[in-house]
Amino acid sequence: MPTPIFRTDDPNFTNVWQRLLARRDDADTSRVEESVRSIVDQVRFRKDAALVTLTARFDRRPDVTAAELEIGRDAMQAAHARLDDALRGALERAAERIRRFHTLQAEQLADAKMTEDGASVELVVRPLERVGIYVPGGTATYPSTVLMNAIPAKVAGVREVVMVSPAGDGVVADIVLAAAHLAGVDRLFTIGGAQAVAALAFGTETVPAVDKIVGPGNAWVAEAKRQVFGFVDIDEIAGPSEVLIVADDSADPEVVAADLLAQAEHDVRAAALLVTWDAALGEATAAAADRQAAALPRQEQATKALEQRGGVIIAKSADEAYDLMNAYAPEHLGLATAAPRDSLARVRHAGAVFLGHHAPEALGDYNAGSNHVLPTGGAARFGSPLSVHDFVRRMNVLDLDGAALARLGPDAATLARAEGLEAHARAIEVRDRDGSR
Repeated sequence: MPTPIFRTDDPNFTNVWQRLLARRDDADTSRVEESVRSIVDQVRFRKDAALVTLTARFDRRPDVTAAELEIGRDAMQAAHARLDDALRGALERAAERIRRFHTLQAEQLADAKMTEDGASVELVVRPLERVGIYVPGGTATYPSTVLMNAIPAKVAGVREVVMVSPAGDGVVADIVLAAAHLAGVDRLFTIGGAQAVAALAFGTETVPAVDKIVGPGNAWVAEAKRQVFGFVDIDEIAGPSEVLIVADDSADPEVVAADLLAQAEHDVRAAALLVTWDAALGEATAAAADRQAAALPRQEQATKALEQRGGVIIAKSADEAYDLMNAYAPEHLGLATAAPRDSLARVRHAGAVFLGHHAPEALGDYNAGSNHVLPTGGAARFGSPLSVHDFVRRMNVLDLDGAALARLGPDAATLARAEGLEAHARAIEVRDRDGSR
């Protein structure tokens, strides 16, 4: 089936658009929710015993022991040394750029203090103690996910980064171990799925409990993160990858099609949309996508994603195109226009923006330096890219002398009594105003 083309002046477009917007609403999660709850409870209460049983079952490791779940730092370093020079160099340069950009963010993590006549109020920033990162594994390898999650945590000052990643038959690819070495991962466990998330959240005899869990995963991982939130913090509930490209007649349809397919090949549930007010560009891009998809190793995934959750939208005007883009709030936004900086001024909701004709989204996935952990499913309306800010906590500090208490206390007591909280008011008034007691 060819890449679909939708026109906003079609009477049925409203229904089409609502379907495209509903990225999070088209899956039955009841079975996953029930299964994950069982797995989480098993790990929470049976600890290592459950973790070993579930790893044996799901990761084809029938004789695994708890001690065999961890890979040491020496093994990470050895894997880094085994990589061929070209791959090792590319990985090192990517890590360096990611670290440099996130170090700039860390410079913004300053304490804030207001001082006035004997009263100071401060906002003090402290790094999290221990963070868990989930890295998908098994048949796939995602070294970029290791870098994107672990490096910001380390830059923020997190004391210990614990990584979990499923290892089918007990094997983790050298490039993943090398990325863990470069990113500063402290401990690495070959566990995956909902059981790995539960282990990080509650701890076992072998796996330490963490303060926050970050990183993408399948539906079971996402549901497990949802269920343990509150016991620990999480970054987000990640959905399938998505891109929306706004393009004018300056865009090359072959380039735009390639960018759409770069997202569509992830998963049949990935979303890849072009929005343009140039009908000729839209039609040429759809044809180019069909032609290019036929030559891809992951042709089936890419084609189904475009058919089911993507396509080309031909708007009546530029204004309408930008309105559609902001309503969609894409994870990745490409601005393939003649004046992309002007286009950027019209963007209100997007996870990451790629300006012009020489900034492919795929570069952001690997080594541009920005983070590829981004809000999906419309969450860019309120969510942000993963950054060093996600790995710190803030606490308020109040310091008052007697004179400040005498000045601020009466109003606070009045407000407390207005709320019916007499003990609050008395706790203020019981103090000597001269600070002697």
